[in-house]
Amino acid sequence: MSETQPGPKPKKSVALSGVAAGSTALCTVGRSGNDLHYRGYDILDIADQCEFEEIAHLLVHERLPTRTELAAYKSRLKSLRGLPNPVKAALEQIPASAHPMDVLRTGCSVLGTVFPENDGHDAARARGIADRLMASFGSMLLYWHHYIRDKRRIEVETDDDSIGGHFLHLLHGKPAKPLWVKSMHTSLNLYAEHEFNASTFAARVVAGTGSDMYSAITGAIGALKGPKHGGANEVSLEIMGRYETPDTAERDITARVRNKEVVIGFGHPVYTIADPRNKIIKEVARRLSEEAGDMKMYEIADRIEAVMMREKQMFANLDWFSAVSYHRMGVPTAMFTPVFVIARTTGWAAHVIEQRIDNKIIRPTAVYTGPEPRAFVPIDRR
Repeated sequence: MSETQPGPKPKKSVALSGVAAGSTALCTVGRSGNDLHYRGYDILDIADQCEFEEIAHLLVHERLPTRTELAAYKSRLKSLRGLPNPVKAALEQIPASAHPMDVLRTGCSVLGTVFPENDGHDAARARGIADRLMASFGSMLLYWHHYIRDKRRIEVETDDDSIGGHFLHLLHGKPAKPLWVKSMHTSLNLYAEHEFNASTFAARVVAGTGSDMYSAITGAIGALKGPKHGGANEVSLEIMGRYETPDTAERDITARVRNKEVVIGFGHPVYTIADPRNKIIKEVARRLSEEAGDMKMYEIADRIEAVMMREKQMFANLDWFSAVSYHRMGVPTAMFTPVFVIARTTGWAAHVIEQRIDNKIIRPTAVYTGPEPRAFVPIDRR
């Protein structure tokens, strides 16, 4: 009889660490300390081999598509990139000072008023909403981006056959290089799903109340915006940008670690041995850096990774080399986490559909730390 492998030990720094809060058939994270599977498929087998639309189909529509099904799915997603006029009007009202995550949160809400989900919450309709959101989030973000910069109302529907290529085309105003499109596929695949992380759990809590898909995704975006969850790749780039050479980075990071400073981009709430996604995104970052003929940032990131392992036995997580990858493709730092949103919408939506099947509200109990019962004092006697 086979033995059940014990899960990773709970981490004291994470609330509810190690507590099973529900069931899912979508994903397993860190069961061996350094593994990740989407519906049973090892991330190491699919991340760099599949187009993002294949993984979106796997998560939202429950299976990997055939070549014919993939072509049809990509065509459908392409048809959903357009923005209705009320959404464009709302985006034009968002100030330039807003964070791009606020733009997606607002755009999602407004889209939900234009194409509302029916009260029956049938799975087919929910999957259609998921497809529309992942197809149009890039359109929302970059329509706003160009409008607030120079008042240009860009055409958001392009001939690019992928979500990543569409995003890069709108960002730069021209079709992206094949290597960049390939890199976006891999990156989006790596960010697509990650079990009961904070934003996914937030989406499931909203879904458990019987609310609509747009409300659940809006709540998830709000959770992902938090710096303890989605913003690590932005901070990672800031860290790398401090240094001119790997040697100066090594000296400074060593001193900071010995001074007990926290270095963002390392460690993980669930993985205990390594983040399996890191080796994949690191290779993406290397290829992009070589193509650019500029290895400086990659070499600095690589040296800091070595220092963190030597000094703290801490491994780089997905966000560390994602920062290098996005920077090499000209993605503004403030858009790093919104790209995360485009990818993770697939996982969020799949979890919402799954939570609806469970059809239970999520209502945990709390450990009370307040005063014991005491006598009430009327206001005139206080």
